[in-house]
Amino acid sequence: MKSLDKLDKQELRELLNKCWMTHDGMWFWHCLQEFGIEKTNKMNKAAIRSLAPIEMKRIKKALGIEGVQTFQQLKELIEAAVEIVTGDFMNFTYSYPSENVLHWEFEKEQCWAYVGIKNMGVIDRYQCGVLYRIECWFDSQGIEYSVTPEVGGCLMHTRGNCSGDFKFNF
Repeated sequence: MKSLDKLDKQELRELLNKCWMTHDGMWFWHCLQEFGIEKTNKMNKAAIRSLAPIEMKRIKKALGIEGVQTFQQLKELIEAAVEIVTGDFMNFTYSYPSENVLHWEFEKEQCWAYVGIKNMGVIDRYQCGVLYRIECWFDSQGIEYSVTPEVGGCLMHTRGNCSGDFKFNF
């Protein structure tokens, strides 16, 4: 048996994120069963919107990040946040193809939320919480941005892929 101190940082991060996302999925499932998809989408977005500023405040404090006034500072915050709150199972990549642009892309049909919500049978009415969380991170920091394509429902379902760009106004 492995003790906790024998897990490396990557193993611990992956375990904690899988547990958190399982909790999130089970919360979504039980709300769906109790209230239906419309109310569950609404509740999910409300929870995400209230989580984002707390999450960002904690990450910034833990890493000694004072503020975000430039694209470089935003990149540093994004790098830190992604390293902390994501796992390899999430199957996405991101890059900075040009100044003030963040590009994201999920592997085709491999987004964990897409797979889970599709298995629940409501992918056609799901409002993406994954990208909404990212948008709420930016909103909570007062960062002006635009997103292409506009995100509402599941892009993997409606477009066959989930990729796009956030363009920031610095």
